[in-house]
Amino acid sequence: MDWVNRRKRDTNIMFAVNYADGRTSYITVSPKGLEHGDQLVHSLARERQERGEIPTGEISTVKRVR
Repeated sequence: MDWVNRRKRDTNIMFAVNYADGRTSYITVSPKGLEHGDQLVHSLARERQERGEIPTGEISTVKRVR
């Protein structure tokens, strides 16, 4: 019964959102959201800022971390 305690693997992709002032926050995006490439993640990060999900500030880079 070892299979009962297993958690489903998280298939989301993590990105580091780097700010101009040196701060970093993290977001995850489903693989379906990346069907057209990672270049859309910068826009997703700005949308999440507007919703208050990540801190405000000038985003300098967004990089995949896993």
